[in-house]
Parts: sequence; structure tokens; C-alpha cells
Amino acid sequence: MTDAFIYDHVRTPRGRGKADGALHEVPTINLAAHVLTAIRERNNLNPLLVDDVVLGCVDPVGEAGGDIARVSAIVAGYGKEVPGVQINRFCASGLDAVNFAAAEVMAGQHDMTIGGGVESMSRVGIGASGGAWPVDPQIAMPAYFMPQGISADLIATKYGFTRDDVDAYAVESQKRAAKAWDEGRFKKSVLPVKDVNGITLLAKDEHMRPSTTMQTLAQLQPAFVQMGEMAGFDAVAVQSHPEIEAVNHVHHAGNSSGIVDGAAAVLIGNAEAGKRANLKPRARIRAFANVGSEPAMMLTGPIDVTRKVLKRAGMSLKDIDLLEVNEAFASVVLRFLQAMDIGTDNVNVNGGAIAMGHPLGATGAMLLGTAIDEMERRNLNTALITLCIGAGMGTATIIERV
Repeated sequence: MTDAFIYDHVRTPRGRGKADGALHEVPTINLAAHVLTAIRERNNLNPLLVDDVVLGCVDPVGEAGGDIARVSAIVAGYGKEVPGVQINRFCASGLDAVNFAAAEVMAGQHDMTIGGGVESMSRVGIGASGGAWPVDPQIAMPAYFMPQGISADLIATKYGFTRDDVDAYAVESQKRAAKAWDEGRFKKSVLPVKDVNGITLLAKDEHMRPSTTMQTLAQLQPAFVQMGEMAGFDAVAVQSHPEIEAVNHVHHAGNSSGIVDGAAAVLIGNAEAGKRANLKPRARIRAFANVGSEPAMMLTGPIDVTRKVLKRAGMSLKDIDLLEVNEAFASVVLRFLQAMDIGTDNVNVNGGAIAMGHPLGATGAMLLGTAIDEMERRNLNTALITLCIGAGMGTATIIERV
């Protein structure tokens, strides 16, 4: 099997996913084209060397529909010869887009590809693409459908995480993200977004709240109580897990991932393609995996998929220097740490989605890029990136420096 090397990666800053967010005026296609243009320009890349562009997008409707990967590549000046495809694996779409693009290279069918993702959550609302899972009884009932916030609270209840536990994790995420920005850890990979006049709209992740403390979070009411009690989802949670008597609601906006806009792109190729483009590889994709997990609890997939990908790679967790575990909700990471019996020293060391936000289709590619930069900064060798996924799945990727 052919090695798939990572030659470069870029991302936008994350803009608040509301009408007053800094990136709200930027169409989704322009966000995607921004990172594709940057990959082309900063690597002096002949776009005709690119065999495919694979982008994740969780709500590919309206302006984000119509195979945004293909049309974004055209806008970015890649020319008519470069194809593109959009994929959706919910929150892991960006990482799986990288995995799909790498698989094309590893299979020997393409020489150079780009993986990544985009989501403009201020312009195309979460859930805009619909779907049977939440509303069709033939799947909703046997899958014990419940909103992800209820599932996160179910995890906290079942595994004993208190409000103080999830809030303390959220405070640490904010501190780590603020420190990473203050120390310039993102400067070579985050590209400011400008308007048509060249005026910078956003140069730094906008969702962060560095002044967050346990005291400020304590003022926030749990976000999913009404949904759980009045809409009946607490009863669904107890029915799916009768070992608990009631759901303890501990999550709120301050310890859950932020709704944001953003895009990311990762340049991948075999060794020969890199030589043709006069590029030096920064990392190699060693292994990746996907799993299905319990659809009711939904958010525990990173545990099983981490075990699967480590086994596939012939590695143990001790062989991994850095971990990026998407902070969909604080309990997701806390349960991962608990199950793996590890601390936080090498997990999400630059903060995560609680602090910086979770642009659904792009987050996985962003996390992979963060891991590459941090491995280079610390002179480390390996990293594992994993995300939980709606409807109960998990995706993970292991990369190593070269």
C-alpha cells in the first residue's frame, strides 16, 4: 500500500455562528475557496497536480449544497480539470474527508489530493438538511433518538461526572486555547479572512472566552432541562439506560462546543507527487478507522474507535504522544479519559471546541492540523485524532511525523 503524506494544512479562524459573527457575511463557498486558495498559493502548487478535492459539510443545502468541493475548487482557481466531492459523517466529516482523500492515494488511484471541510453555521443552520433519524418513528424509536445534549447529560449521569467536573474541564479548555493563541501556536496555519476590499474580517478564533471561571459558569442554567423534561427525552434516556433513575443535567453553552463558521484544508500526496511539486512532507497518515456505537448515548464512539485504530496500527496508547479528542461536550472527553485511564497532560493541549467552537464539517481537519503543528513545536512523533459522531459513531486517525 502506498504511503500518504501530509504536505501542508491551513484553516480559517472560527467565527461566531450567529448573524453578528465576523464571518456571517462570507458565503460558505468563499470560506472553502479561501483555504483551497491558500493551499495552492503558499505551496506554489500547480493545481493540475491535484487529482481530487474531498470536503466535509454536514448541512450541504442552499448555498452549501451542490457538491461544494467541486465548485469551491473552481472558485479557488483550480481549473476545470480538478474534481471534487462532498461527504457527510456528521461531526467527523472533516477528518473523514482527509481519510477519504488519503485512501485515494494509499490505494494508488490518485497521486495528490486535498481533504478538509467547511461549515457556515451562521448562514446554514444546524440541521437544515433534515433527515429521518430524528423524526421517522421507524428509526427514531428503536434508536432511542434524543438530542445530543441529552446524550451528553446521560453520559455524565451514567459515569458520575458532576456539574463541577464538566465546568472545570471547560475552564481548562478556555485557558489552554488562550495560551495557545498568546504564544502564537496557530500563527502559521490560521489564515485571516478578508472581505472583497481586502479588509480583515477575522484573524483569531472569535468564540473564545478567556476570562471564563468556575464562578462565571456557575451562573449558567443547564441547557437541556426543558428539552429533557417537557419534550420527554429524559424518559427516552432512562428507557435506553434503565440503570439510571433520572438524568442529571449538567451541560450548558459554557461547557459544550460552540456553534461557529470555518473551513480547513489538508494537502495529501504520495512521495513522487511531493517531489514533482517540490514539497517536503510534514507527516504520514499511519492508520484510520470508523466504528458504529450505541445510537442513544451516541457520543462514546471515540473510545471504541481509538481501540480499533490502535490495534490496526499495531500500537498502544503509550505509543501516542498527543491526542485530539473533539470537545463536543465536556462529558465526552471526560468519559474518554476515564475509559482510557489517562490524564489530560497530552490531550487537547491547545484547548478545543468548547473554547474555540465546532464548525461541524471542518473540525476534524482542523484538529489534525493542530496536532501536526504541535508535534513540530514539541518535537514529538505521533498523534491520534478522534471525534464522536451523531447517531452513534466514531472516527479516528493516527499520524506520525516524517
